[in-house]
Amino acid sequence: MSTQIADEQEILSGEAVAIDVQPVGFVLRAAGALVDMLISFAVFLAFVFLQIWLSSLGLMTEHLWRIITISAMVLSFLVLPITVEMATRGRSVGKFIVGGRIVRIDGGAITFRHSFIRGLLGVLEIYMTFGGAAVIAGALTARSQRLGDLVAGTYSQRVRTPRLEPHLAYLPPSLGEWSRIADVARLPDRLARRVSQFLTNAARLSPAARVRVAQELAAEVSAFVSPLPAVSPEELLLGVTALRRERERRALLNADERAERLTGRRVRV
Repeated sequence: MSTQIADEQEILSGEAVAIDVQPVGFVLRAAGALVDMLISFAVFLAFVFLQIWLSSLGLMTEHLWRIITISAMVLSFLVLPITVEMATRGRSVGKFIVGGRIVRIDGGAITFRHSFIRGLLGVLEIYMTFGGAAVIAGALTARSQRLGDLVAGTYSQRVRTPRLEPHLAYLPPSLGEWSRIADVARLPDRLARRVSQFLTNAARLSPAARVRVAQELAAEVSAFVSPLPAVSPEELLLGVTALRRERERRALLNADERAERLTGRRVRV
């Protein structure tokens, strides 16, 4: 089970691993809520036009008008938001547009209880005050939580993240001769993945952090590389990663060719 820790941007998992989470910002969340509010008002207006049409036909009495009006308000402003949120597992049209999803404080999926509390208080803070109470609460909380979120123990988590471009390691020109005799087969897979992650994210690091992490990784990698070239730490990491991937690619191609030859022989027999 996950528990909340002091940092508003992290969740502490059961294995004591801090997981970075990103709540939807105040402006985006307000925009998504506005879209959902307009949809609810549009549904309510559809009932109003239906009542007007029935009145023009002489089929609407005063008592029936009141019953339909109250039912339309309940359906449009309470039942509809709860139903959509449950059916989409924490999303709605507005949340889908801004890339958000309603989750529990610990990051888990919401239940009917959470949606019902949010929907019930939403009638007060969104529709009765035209979003004024929700705007004030969202502006004063770290995760842009409205009153319904605070009571239900939920918030809007960002689920749409920027697309990451794949990083292709290249062999630096200074390591051309070295790559012909280098031995990088002993490099552990776990360390190789750490190096690959660093190379992927290196451009987003500060210069000081980039140099420090490259030096630390190069010191670990050097124990598994022979011979060790006289290049900068980041060049070493680039060369080792590129050479390792190229040799793994060749090994896979050779294995595929052997499998094809064996399959061909069996077919001919």
